[in-house]
Amino acid sequence: MTETRADSAAGQGAQPGARGWLSRTLQKLTADDQTVDARELQSDVVSSGCAPVSACRKGEVVTVTGRLKSVVYTPRETVPTLEAELFDGSGSVTLVWLGRRRIPGIEPGRRLTARGRFAAFEGRQVIYNPWYELSAG
Repeated sequence: MTETRADSAAGQGAQPGARGWLSRTLQKLTADDQTVDARELQSDVVSSGCAPVSACRKGEVVTVTGRLKSVVYTPRETVPTLEAELFDGSGSVTLVWLGRRRIPGIEPGRRLTARGRFAAFEGRQVIYNPWYELSAG
């Protein structure tokens, strides 16, 4: 009887890493789209050398990368603001540009890298007036 790769991975004599390969493959096949997207974004964070949002602490100057989930113009009494939610697979941070109504290229679904001082305001994680670089594609 011939032993298949799945059978050998489940057996006692499996090569190191074979069981992990099977487990990762099954997770990819059964995961929903949001989970797959979050894993892709997390791998981008690792490969770019940026900090995961979940690891950022208040007061640190951080560089984060991810995809914009939403972009909202918020007219305020004092200063208008443009707010964009950046998701990197581990968490979200709100990028806030004070005095701006619109920034070309800042739109939902766009990938970007942002750098600035990590802060907390009204229970949200924010970076005010971040330096940013739009990613191609």
